[in-house]
Amino acid sequence: MTIEGLLPPLDPVIHAQPRLRVTVALAALDDGDQITFPRLQEIVGMTAGNLSTHLRKLEDAGYVTVTKTHRHRTPVTYLALTRSGRRALEDYTTALRALLATPEPLLRLEDSP
Repeated sequence: MTIEGLLPPLDPVIHAQPRLRVTVALAALDDGDQITFPRLQEIVGMTAGNLSTHLRKLEDAGYVTVTKTHRHRTPVTYLALTRSGRRALEDYTTALRALLATPEPLLRLEDSP
């Protein structure tokens, strides 16, 4: 008997450590609030290129919105977590807690004769 299928799956989009940091940082905002790209970059400690790459993956998954606008004559990029992004983080957290709470005997099933 194997344990395959008994452990909860983790969302691969959020599971990557940099994207998890971005998602958690954006989840700290109130629903409907946004943050500027440089401020998020400062919070998560990533280079602009690295952050852009991970934001693109989160945006493609529908977890993040990217709004480009101007403040006076200066371009500004605002970021926010979508409802599905917030829900994905909640599901991820639930799955991770379930995974960590998996009883030890379940893990020994694979060793059974």
